[in-house]
Amino acid sequence: MFLSQRDIQVFIMGYSVAAGATGRLLFGYDSFGNVCGKKNSPVEGAPLSGQDMTQKKHVFFMNSCNLEVKDVRLSSTVLCVSSCPEEQLDTLEEVQLFANTNGSFLCVYNLNSFNYTQIPNADLLCPRLPVPPSKSFPLFNRCIPQTPECYSLFASVLINDVDSFHRILSGIMSGRDTVLGLCILAFALSLAMMFTFRFITTLLVHIFIALIVLGLLFVCSVLWWLYYDYTNDLSIELDTERENMKCLLGFAIVSTVITAVLLILIYVLRKRIKLTVELLQVTNKAIRSSPFLLFQPLWTFAILIFFWVLWVAVLLSLGTAGAAQVVEGGQVEYKPLSGIRYMWWYHLIGLIWTSEFILACQQMAVAGTVVTCYFNRNKSDPPDRPILSSLSVLFCYHQGTVVKGSFLITVVRIPRAVLMYVYNTLKEKQDGALSRCMSQCCCCCFWCLDKCLRHLNQNAYTTTAINGTDFCTSAKDALKLLSKNSSHFTSVNCFGDFIIFLGKVLVVCFTVFGGLMAFNYHRVLQVWAVPLLLVAFFAYLVAHSFLSVFETVLDALFLCFAVDLETNDGSSEKPYFMDQEFLNFVKRINKLNTRAQRNKNSLTSEEGTELRPL
Repeated sequence: MFLSQRDIQVFIMGYSVAAGATGRLLFGYDSFGNVCGKKNSPVEGAPLSGQDMTQKKHVFFMNSCNLEVKDVRLSSTVLCVSSCPEEQLDTLEEVQLFANTNGSFLCVYNLNSFNYTQIPNADLLCPRLPVPPSKSFPLFNRCIPQTPECYSLFASVLINDVDSFHRILSGIMSGRDTVLGLCILAFALSLAMMFTFRFITTLLVHIFIALIVLGLLFVCSVLWWLYYDYTNDLSIELDTERENMKCLLGFAIVSTVITAVLLILIYVLRKRIKLTVELLQVTNKAIRSSPFLLFQPLWTFAILIFFWVLWVAVLLSLGTAGAAQVVEGGQVEYKPLSGIRYMWWYHLIGLIWTSEFILACQQMAVAGTVVTCYFNRNKSDPPDRPILSSLSVLFCYHQGTVVKGSFLITVVRIPRAVLMYVYNTLKEKQDGALSRCMSQCCCCCFWCLDKCLRHLNQNAYTTTAINGTDFCTSAKDALKLLSKNSSHFTSVNCFGDFIIFLGKVLVVCFTVFGGLMAFNYHRVLQVWAVPLLLVAFFAYLVAHSFLSVFETVLDALFLCFAVDLETNDGSSEKPYFMDQEFLNFVKRINKLNTRAQRNKNSLTSEEGTELRPL
């Protein structure tokens, strides 16, 4: 199953390289099929194609103040020039002087600069006068007019009449330096968070929770302030600005709901902080037996980065895949190839599945390492190279288990994406209130199912590492063990997993705040809401890759503990595999649960404070 999916991904990759032209998207191109800043190959039937544009890196519109779109085509001729005119040119003599002085020819290529003022029809082959002052903007290196009237007309046509997919790509590419910087920030924050959990104390937990509360409130305030700023900006007339404003409202509402829920949970669980610190210290002791587990996320992160860069490159190539067609006047158009949008959807599925597969491999490797160290009788003599041993077992025997687990997550996420698309479509209709409500309810159900499947997958991977069984058998055994030991698992895993989740939230909060400050400077010419969403998704995945080591170790430890209780009774003939510190901690948890249940039922019995075989 995964092999066939991989084969299709390889086919899409090869097809995008063969049919795509990322250079057109990155550098811009003229009306004759030449990519600016590159040496081009000729297009049959277009005499002005195939020119060397190495020194001409800027895109110039000959009629930038009066752009029109006819039959999805710009009425203005587009040229590659070496520099944009930074001062207004009122006559053809000034255009000629600019060409001779700067070597930037603003008229059609086959017209020599000497003839700008000599031939009678030169005004048809040169830009309409006066030529407004312009400046190159890092949005495909276009020459953007600087006069207010011309700029407004130019931007409204050039940006509003581009389809949403290309607006999103332009937003990503124009803010690529910012996106890269935010990704590096997310990586550094995740690394710092991982080492914070490695040396956790009660004081650090209090500081950590205070930072989370301040970060959540601050990000919510910034989002609402930016939305207020957009709504009071009377100059908003571009689709990009309106899309950014809508996305800001959505981000603000979602972040406010998340903040309220997390603050309530923090308040409810505030008395469990000491217990959580003890839990993380037990987890750190398990990690000390195999300290190289902390470096496992670095390999996962490197593999994910390589895959995401490759995925984006293929996406850009698919977005520019088109066949050159010569139209009137020897100009060249690129018609999108049939069926290319279906490849985009499958490419998105490949992103989700492969990313989940890489993360599942890490979970399986960490779980195998914890299982090897836990079921070692001689605690003073840990096993040799448990990580390498776990990886070798994974790639030799259990790849199918990881593929099935990651496929389940992908299957759940696809309907969620479809339902969100349906919801956004119905949101614009006045009579779709019931449909919108139903789609939102379905999205919530799929979100809950996604979380349950993730927890089940993790326990299935650990059971596979213990018993060597297939995915379905391991998932069934894990469910049995979890149901029998729910009193132990529910109270313990919730505390640790919640604190680890707060660590991921803290990384995302600081990254999103940096993105809001950086992207807001170019609010007009790019749809920055989508790059910000990608950065937030990337930050969460990176934080998840690093902090999931603690989460995986925690879940694996308590599943090993359940198996230990299932097979041993603590006697000299069948002693427990767990060490004394872990045994004492679990007894305290058990006693706490028993006391709470006794208070609830008004019982006075002390029964249940000892561990008993199941």
